[in-house]
Amino acid sequence: MTATLEQIRAVLDSIVDDATGVALGHAVRDRDIDLGGSVPAIRAEVGYPLPEERRGALLGQALAAFSEAGIGEVTLDLQWKVQSHAVQRTLKPVPGIRNIIAVSSGKGGVGKSTTAVNLALALARDGASVGMLDADVYGPSLPTMTGATGRPPSHDGKTMEPLEAHGIKVNSIGFLMGNDAPAIWRGPMATQALEQLLQLTNWGDLDYLIIDMPPGTGDIALTLSQKVPVVGAVIVTTPQDIALMDARRGLMMFNKVDVPILGIVENMAVHVCSNCGHAEHIFGEGGGQRMAQQYDTPWLGSLPLSMPIRVQADSGRPTVVADPGSAEALAYQQIARRVEGRVAVLPRDMSARFPSVVVESL
Repeated sequence: MTATLEQIRAVLDSIVDDATGVALGHAVRDRDIDLGGSVPAIRAEVGYPLPEERRGALLGQALAAFSEAGIGEVTLDLQWKVQSHAVQRTLKPVPGIRNIIAVSSGKGGVGKSTTAVNLALALARDGASVGMLDADVYGPSLPTMTGATGRPPSHDGKTMEPLEAHGIKVNSIGFLMGNDAPAIWRGPMATQALEQLLQLTNWGDLDYLIIDMPPGTGDIALTLSQKVPVVGAVIVTTPQDIALMDARRGLMMFNKVDVPILGIVENMAVHVCSNCGHAEHIFGEGGGQRMAQQYDTPWLGSLPLSMPIRVQADSGRPTVVADPGSAEALAYQQIARRVEGRVAVLPRDMSARFPSVVVESL
């Protein structure tokens, strides 16, 4: 059967990409469909990382759809490129960083930092270029969790180079002050320091920069959410009612400053005894999922209360790199892929396509 452009288009539009929830046809332009050869040749470019197993699954799904449509053999070239997406209307994206993602929690002690660093490492494991900024001035944990040491070097006396750990670029106030030095700063000083840490770090070319936000919804967190150009936020909570109350405040804070919520992660959802295998919901059950339903917000997944996660983070080798085949690491990877898909369908950043308007007096 000789397929027409319309028939190819119809099949592509019938294939729902599980990563984004939209048709694969959105990733294919008419000029990417070549009907001049012995078989149709199609090039598709999706907006999220496409490691081999993910590429194979999508390719198999697409070829099966063409076969069912009676078109038969086609050549499908699947590529990926993470695009820049829109930030708050009053801000501009940081040059070189396509997407900044805030990881936040309404309160401390819910495992936000551990989730953030494993999310960053999972994104990098999928093939993305990733950086991470520790925005918790009063309790920086990135130096310990990544095992990175030393002070970020400066080649010009004005900007600094990020350190590297496990394939991602990292920076933290902890690298500049030392692990034991307290940050005795008032809110405006802390906020200014973090803005400078973001803007004066030579991040290079990044698909994603993960920002580990300070806990709570106080002055620093609110000011950062207003001044840092983020494409979306991930909310981390435990199933406990007290944690959920604070997580809701965090969610509402981002809503007020027009930052999309990429989804909710429920941490410490269940504990499985290492001796007997008994599973127990120490902090309650399903609270994060109910919150996601209540606010019509994506559910990204749940993570266990696990001793290996804690030990690995404390040792400077988080779970995703310490034990990539474990159930815990696979849970982080699944959450990362849902974040990738959520970011990919956000509105694109169009600021670079429009020239600046300059009004001159005659």
